[in-house]
Amino acid sequence: MQWTERLRPRQLRLLDVLAQTHNLSHAAERLHTTQPALSKQLKELEDAVGLPLFARHARGLRPTAYGEALLVHARHILAQLDRAGADMAALRAGSAGRVVLGASGAAVSDTAPRAMLALLARMPQAQVRLVEGTMDQLVGQLLQGTLDVVVGRSAPELHEPGLQTETLYSEPLNFVARPGHALVEAEPDWPGVLACRWIVWPRGTPIRETLEAALAAAGQRLPEDCLESNSLSANLALLADSNMIGTASHRAARRFEQAGALRILALTLHSAGSVSMMWRQDVGQPLALQNMLSSLREVAAAG
Repeated sequence: MQWTERLRPRQLRLLDVLAQTHNLSHAAERLHTTQPALSKQLKELEDAVGLPLFARHARGLRPTAYGEALLVHARHILAQLDRAGADMAALRAGSAGRVVLGASGAAVSDTAPRAMLALLARMPQAQVRLVEGTMDQLVGQLLQGTLDVVVGRSAPELHEPGLQTETLYSEPLNFVARPGHALVEAEPDWPGVLACRWIVWPRGTPIRETLEAALAAAGQRLPEDCLESNSLSANLALLADSNMIGTASHRAARRFEQAGALRILALTLHSAGSVSMMWRQDVGQPLALQNMLSSLREVAAAG
């Protein structure tokens, strides 16, 4: 029998917690056991693998290269076990299934909530959870198995082996500001826009890269005194209480304008970025996930 067939979830949990705490006593406290018992479990795991998984350093235990490699698989297995438990609990409670949707700023205020409502119209008993974040964060969670599907702006560097990507639609970026802002009432131009402080998404995010490409195409560049934020709620509050301007994907900007929270500035950014959904290829597709994918397609097509 290979050592992988003898692995137990508690050993994988030990690996994960020890990698987080770097300390046997702290790990033992979190796992509700004793330090000697944990040391014995770690030795049994290393003996079974036949390789050292942790090395002692001045600041505690650190995973070896072997430990890091096993940790990637351990966390994925643990995430799947946690999801299995949640799915079974949902079914036991009478739910039609459970799906966890990750959405970036490009989709979290429009496409994602509309798709959630469409899913609930198809499956009224479904349990739906929404997780907001930047695309790099969300793709990492998708790979780890804590998310079922991610929707947001796509970029080549986000394409990972094992993930299926489907483009839903393309849309431009808009400049936005609070109602009553001077640039809303007047015809905005580049000098006026560049004179304001901007709120922008962090460097490395697809929406930031789309913005910088659009500015370059217009012969402009990002002002040096920009405020960086990846929080949609914080950005809305900052824009509402100041004369700063921001950028938003067109569907999100349109939704905020309809709600009276923001206004779209009449200065065109000649850019278009695609919004895609991504899901894992190496797992099955429960009915709730299938219906979420269909709901996202439906909402995207409706515009």
